[in-house]
Amino acid sequence: MFNRILSFMLTGSMILTMATAPSVLAKSKAEKEAERAEKVKAGVARLGVGKEARIAVKLRDKTRVSGYISHADEDSFVVTDIKTGATTEVAYTDVTQAKGQNLSTGATIAIAVGLAVFVTMLVIYLVTKDA
Repeated sequence: MFNRILSFMLTGSMILTMATAPSVLAKSKAEKEAERAEKVKAGVARLGVGKEARIAVKLRDKTRVSGYISHADEDSFVVTDIKTGATTEVAYTDVTQAKGQNLSTGATIAIAVGLAVFVTMLVIYLVTKDA
């Protein structure tokens, strides 16, 4: 008897949760677009500006823009093509997908330290070989 009551209670709570949760969790299209634009804006800010801040962007109209970020504003950013030097202003809201290629500060430091260790070991080897 206890199992039957428990199963009815669980079923009722699941039905109640399913009936109310989608309306609470659902976001409007404008909210989703604003959230996506904020993510893109944060990603562009993380990449920075300059020739080392490379990015490939897919827009809503299915076009692709790639190059480096030469300027970033509050509502848009400018992508400069590496080969031609042509600039394209892209609004954050027009972006559907963005992929950035930039080494982080930690990766740059690790490469520099590795190179320094290699050069030091090479010099020590050459000095001890002649002696």
